[in-house]
Amino acid sequence: MKEDAKQWIKYSEENLEAAKILLDSNLYNPALFNIQQSIEKSLKSLFIEYGIKLKKTHSIGELKNILSDEKIYIELEDDECDFLDSIYLPTKYPVGSVLPDFSPDYEITKDCLTIAQKVFEEISDRLTG
Repeated sequence: MKEDAKQWIKYSEENLEAAKILLDSNLYNPALFNIQQSIEKSLKSLFIEYGIKLKKTHSIGELKNILSDEKIYIELEDDECDFLDSIYLPTKYPVGSVLPDFSPDYEITKDCLTIAQKVFEEISDRLTG
């Protein structure tokens, strides 16, 4: 694994661990923000590893699509990408509810954490395997 990719995946893991602590503390917005960041950094670690030019975007869907165009496929559904993309700005800034029709709660945050763990493990295994 390239050294830069190793750094990106390490930061992703730190965001994932922070999200777990924040969830356990019932701090849903910062947990969701760290979940989104973990997934974004995991995906970007593949860009580094495979020599794909990084795009300055926070969109999980856009990053996944760029990787797919390069024949690098991730087990991440389009609806999961849409959901994760919908939480990015509202978890960072107080511009309204995190979700269009819901307030963040334990279950929503836990579901997102499950997605992040799945993505992290898949990419980490790919990079170290």
